[in-house]
Amino acid sequence: MHSPAGSTDQGRLPIIVGVAQLVNRSEDPADAREPLAMMAQVAQAAAADAQAKGLLEQADSVQVVNTVSWSYRDAPGLLAEAIGAQPQEKVYTAVGGNASQWLVSRTADAIVRGDVRLAVLAGGEAMRSRARWRDSAQLDWGRWVPPQSMLGDTRAGVNDVEVKHGARIPARIYPLFETAIRARRGRSIAEHQRHLGELCARLSQVAADNPYAWFPQARTVEEIITVTPENRMICFPYPKFMNAIMEVDQAAAVIMTSVATAQELGIPRDRWVYLWGCADAVDTWYFSERLSFHESPALALAGRRVLEMAGLTIDDIDWFDLYSCFPCAVELACAMLGIAEDDPRPLTVTGGLPYFGGPGSNYGMHAIASMVERLRREPQRKGLVSTVGWYVTKHSLGIYSGAPPEREWERRDSPEDQAELDASPHPTLAEVSQGRGTVEAYTVGFNRSGEPEAAIVVGRLEEGGRFIANTAPDRDLLLWMTQEEMVGRQATVRQDPDKGKNVIAIG
Repeated sequence: MHSPAGSTDQGRLPIIVGVAQLVNRSEDPADAREPLAMMAQVAQAAAADAQAKGLLEQADSVQVVNTVSWSYRDAPGLLAEAIGAQPQEKVYTAVGGNASQWLVSRTADAIVRGDVRLAVLAGGEAMRSRARWRDSAQLDWGRWVPPQSMLGDTRAGVNDVEVKHGARIPARIYPLFETAIRARRGRSIAEHQRHLGELCARLSQVAADNPYAWFPQARTVEEIITVTPENRMICFPYPKFMNAIMEVDQAAAVIMTSVATAQELGIPRDRWVYLWGCADAVDTWYFSERLSFHESPALALAGRRVLEMAGLTIDDIDWFDLYSCFPCAVELACAMLGIAEDDPRPLTVTGGLPYFGGPGSNYGMHAIASMVERLRREPQRKGLVSTVGWYVTKHSLGIYSGAPPEREWERRDSPEDQAELDASPHPTLAEVSQGRGTVEAYTVGFNRSGEPEAAIVVGRLEEGGRFIANTAPDRDLLLWMTQEEMVGRQATVRQDPDKGKNVIAIG
């Protein structure tokens, strides 16, 4: 990860010179565009934004963020063909919301080394079109083909035991972190729900002014926290308006190069935005084996390293875009980075995934593009983008400014950092759990009719092992769990041999 200390030629400093975003809200299936077409469009728009002719044809690196809504055998190759490039490097990432920032950081290193001259990074999702018109004859996107290769960690985000107990998707897992955070903060359920509403209302106000937001509407605290048919409870404590919305059609692209190449190509100086610092780190891979659910050691470490590289403190940052798939992701980022809950600085420049939209792994590209646009208007400002992959698992951070950095390019994160994180003590998940224990986190899932249907409980057995279990499907019990604090309560866990799952009795 390290670049040679103090050896950076100023001409090799990495910069972003072009950005573009796209949102397609059309209700006409004839307007549905596949992800590849959207990516080609934003790549071309990013080249126009850079104000230099013939830019895309000169790209020697074309990189694509993993796409959920459609799959191509060689997405970067097809994108290169669509934009007239013949790159030496083609990259398609593994799944993860950290992928966009991870690509920018990786590409910046390659530019500094002289391995990449001009890179096009893009991603796009058409989940809304695919969900609505997958059977329409007008939705002709060719054949779904698995990708030939992916760069990055391709492990699944959950293990078999977690899946067996219903913890298989973000909407069922992130609420577990939230209940642990609430208990750690010492708030009642009602107090914490209002806190979440205030946090989310801040995000939605930014989305209201963003032309690329899927829901450009400011919501009030009451709208966000009040459960209604429109805002049904998804998984306690999150009603719908607190959940990332993936059913969107959005795309974004970024063009990167060096200062010297930008000068050679005649790209105007007011297009340039510098990457001052970047860092990556990974927490214990499976959430059920984390030391706790109210903190993220990897995010805290990456935060320190990105600030060290930039030569800044957290107080020097003017704007943030903290990954916001669910409120707990923002709360964890604030806590790990040292941002106070009442800090007046913007926590998002897009509006956040519940309001701007959550286009799969590519949200971070929109955050970076939005940050670049802000910094062009006020070049002396500093902006930090923090992205997350899987379940508070993979973290990639970047610090940007329209002004050149005040120090040489030198990564401060290292393989030794990651090795230390990997070696840190943590509990082992017991597949078959039996005995007494203490609840550390829990959630209750609801069906589309607004009825509670299942609870997931995570905790520690008396001998120290971690358990994950379900309660009996008792409606009164499940509703009680949404009204009374469960974290810290004693419980008895046993294995149900018929279902092959752990069952828990609270008390």
